[in-house]
Amino acid sequence: MLILGLETSCDDTAAAVLHLKQPPEVVADAGEPGPNVEILANLVQSQAEVHTPYGGVVPELASRRHLENIHPVTATALARAGVQLNQIDLLAVTQGPGLVGSLLVGLNFAKALSLVSNIPCVGVDHIAGHLASTFLSHPRPSFPYLALTVSGGHSNIFVVDDSTRFTLHGRTRDDAAGEAFDKVAKLLKLGYPGGPAVSRLAAQGDPRAFAFPRARLGESFDFSFSGLKTAVANQVHRQTEWSEQGRADICASFQEAVVEILVEKTLAAARHFACRQVVLSGGVAANPRLRQQLVAVAKQEGDLEVFLPEPIFCTDNAAMIAMAGFFNRHRAGRPLAMDVYSRFSTAAASAA
Repeated sequence: MLILGLETSCDDTAAAVLHLKQPPEVVADAGEPGPNVEILANLVQSQAEVHTPYGGVVPELASRRHLENIHPVTATALARAGVQLNQIDLLAVTQGPGLVGSLLVGLNFAKALSLVSNIPCVGVDHIAGHLASTFLSHPRPSFPYLALTVSGGHSNIFVVDDSTRFTLHGRTRDDAAGEAFDKVAKLLKLGYPGGPAVSRLAAQGDPRAFAFPRARLGESFDFSFSGLKTAVANQVHRQTEWSEQGRADICASFQEAVVEILVEKTLAAARHFACRQVVLSGGVAANPRLRQQLVAVAKQEGDLEVFLPEPIFCTDNAAMIAMAGFFNRHRAGRPLAMDVYSRFSTAAASAA
């Protein structure tokens, strides 16, 4: 089975072609390590140069650039995969959540391809894509497992029962972890995208230099990073100039606070739900400190196994959308009735 995946939820235009080597009927949903997949092409066209002057994504500019990029990126992905459009068995496209204008570009392009080429099309939830990204790397978990999904728009804890069923047990009550990273980068004038910039500078800093707060929220598995972000802002505004080492110390102390809470909540949820396999996904999953700490805690636990997708599959990409499309292939059909949605909900995810 050949699957073409398209992803335009924010500011990256992405297309990927996956080859599922096992026939669908032999791939079980529960308790199996997942299908044998070959990534024939996985392209991501960044818009960083467009949004850098503004310190963040400008939705209107993102939509316009997607209009320019979507066809050449898709054509290049097909060419690199060495396949023609008429050889594609399934189209998978991000339906939401994300920026509505950006999503509409990808969805309408997929609709056109589907109708013109008579290829079944399935809408995919972006979070479901992140959850599916673990099956693009080795080793792979078996169901059920616990998933921590952290990105610019989401900080969630799920119990994943099988390839299409996952239950939300923790979410951010305000800022997502990735959003907090971006805002701290903007405070320190580190440029865009902010998360990688903060992470790089944090590697040179002292994580104990500033005692930034941790919002633990009792026994809840929810997150809150707005207070931490405010504490960093107050610290930054206490003086007009910061040395490079001072900024590095702020980044390291901030990052340590975020990572500590993410790891604590994940470990608590794994214990509570008796999940001995934990999957890390989402853009922030590429953060080296988070990956290091989660693995270290798992070793301390002894019987906790952590699965880390390759960094290229943590950030937004179309390979994960194609993978989630495969898992949801039973819903594929003619896509005229599909529409986009901006916010994540378990109802939207199950219907996407």
